[in-house]
Amino acid sequence: MRFRHILPFLALMLCASLAMAQKVTYSEPERDDYKTTEFEIVGRVSGNILVYKADRGEYHISVYDNGMQLLDRVKLDFLPKKLISVDFVSYPDFSYMIYQFQRKDAVYSFVGRVNGKGQFMEAPVMVDSTRIGFYSKENKIYSVETSEDKGRILIYKINQDKEDNNVFYTFLYDSAFNLVNNSRVSLPMEGKKQFLNNFNLNNEGDLFFTKLERGAGRDYIVNGSVIVKRATTDAFETYPFEKKELLLDEVKMKLDNKDRQALVTAFYYKQKRGNVEGMYLLRLDYASNQRIFEKTTIFSPELKQQAKGDASTNAAFNDYFIRKIVNTANGGFMLTAESYYTSSRSQPWNRWNYMYGGYGGYYPYYYSPYSPSYYNPYYWNDGQGTRYHYDNIAIMAFDDKGDLTFSNFVHKSQFDDGADLYLSYMLVNVGSELRFLFNELERRQYVLTENTIGPDGKLSRKPTLRNLDKGFTWMPRYGKQISGRTVLIPCIYRNYICFAKIDF
Repeated sequence: MRFRHILPFLALMLCASLAMAQKVTYSEPERDDYKTTEFEIVGRVSGNILVYKADRGEYHISVYDNGMQLLDRVKLDFLPKKLISVDFVSYPDFSYMIYQFQRKDAVYSFVGRVNGKGQFMEAPVMVDSTRIGFYSKENKIYSVETSEDKGRILIYKINQDKEDNNVFYTFLYDSAFNLVNNSRVSLPMEGKKQFLNNFNLNNEGDLFFTKLERGAGRDYIVNGSVIVKRATTDAFETYPFEKKELLLDEVKMKLDNKDRQALVTAFYYKQKRGNVEGMYLLRLDYASNQRIFEKTTIFSPELKQQAKGDASTNAAFNDYFIRKIVNTANGGFMLTAESYYTSSRSQPWNRWNYMYGGYGGYYPYYYSPYSPSYYNPYYWNDGQGTRYHYDNIAIMAFDDKGDLTFSNFVHKSQFDDGADLYLSYMLVNVGSELRFLFNELERRQYVLTENTIGPDGKLSRKPTLRNLDKGFTWMPRYGKQISGRTVLIPCIYRNYICFAKIDF
């Protein structure tokens, strides 16, 4: 009698387990989508999944249904033969396509709306144009920042008309692409060792970025500030770093729109060419213009021991780079950093050469940050015999006071020669946990692997994802989360690019 009652319960548990399993769905490789095809995942629009593709001056939007069946391949034959850059801002029923191109001695920025069928809803309109001359070496003039809630879109350009001055031209729009404000404002630069990065836009339309100063030899950051330009104000606010005795490395910024705060993180050193000692943290309340805290967290010997890999304990974090910062519900944050380095017989490598390559040029010229979401195989490939190494991922959680509450590590060892397209990882935030997707080499084949970490810091390795067909090589670093529990990841199949949808 008891056994009869247990059977239905076991059946229900099995169904629940299957329901929670990941489902992988592949698109069919398209005839013209070679490995060299550039692409950007637009996202889910009106129930369909859109992917923008560019190859040798031809541009298309592939439209897939929820089962990754190709519905249409829309050719964008009205676009210029050579686009400088493309950005997409997607909403449930349409996506903005913001692009720039050069014609003769001028660069133009245009915007158009794309519907769920991959078609433009009306003719694109010009946002702005800039004369740069026929002999300019830099023609990527415009950059795009989008707020977290997508209620504000900023298109801007920075003209370095003199070595000691940057002139910002900003065009702020709402989600209906109505102009909210445009500005022209100057930011003095005190020397060649100063540079700008970490551009962010909050939900009010305020622009945040960091102004940093390299030390002698350009190895470290010796001074820095957070710069804020309010949405409707033609002026900058400056919040300098006050800890002057530290040498900082790889400064990153993250906005918290809920609490209206800005967080700055960086690894720090005590001496030149020394070892990473710990984490520098600065938190600002930009609503009240208050500094909440500025502090350092020293990495303990135990933490370094877990992180070290093949390095010594003291040098454990010297190859780590900050990858992601995720705000948590308790007002704190979780940070991930990945061990990355290269090896080559022809050229020595160090992290300082990797990080602080200058944006040098002749004045006047325009400075514009690089957009990381666009896949360009020529940018990453290397013909000098370089071997790329991507190893362990450090996960550190901090509370609202900036104190380290727990740490853990995803242990992996990845390497490849000449290119790093299949290396590193994708971070998926499903709300209740963070998921790390990355390739592991098994029997000379890459296999997509999943690790998860919960709010308590407990790390678990999931079983191999179901329906991983042989012959598909995943590029998780270029994937995109297109809904709360769905991601789209590009794959290579017989030298063609296709896409796999994972429903968690």
